[in-house]
Amino acid sequence: MPYSTLGKNLMLDALAPAYASLHSADPGDNGANEISGGSPAYARKAITWGSASGGAIDSSNQPVFDVPASTSVMYVGFWTAVTGGTFLGAAQVTQEDFTNQGTYTLTDADLDLNG
Repeated sequence: MPYSTLGKNLMLDALAPAYASLHSADPGDNGANEISGGSPAYARKAITWGSASGGAIDSSNQPVFDVPASTSVMYVGFWTAVTGGTFLGAAQVTQEDFTNQGTYTLTDADLDLNG
């Protein structure tokens, strides 16, 4: 039995991850391949969400991450805490390669239970 739109909205509002991360390869089920290092150092960033609607939820801020030189960003992950915490999932993004230290802006993140 599929979930109703109201059920999906309730799940998304309860799940909405508090932190985003960057990964250089598929993070799998445990958040592997998270980027580290750099100066200023890479760190997870807070992510905020609007209210779920129609079985989907959209981020409402644009976190900016410091990325160390010689790094490729390939995935964005979602966590319950800024360090440690529970890994909730990830989304593949268009690969961005950093020859030098730089920044990566997560311009949009969507969680959708309709697909």
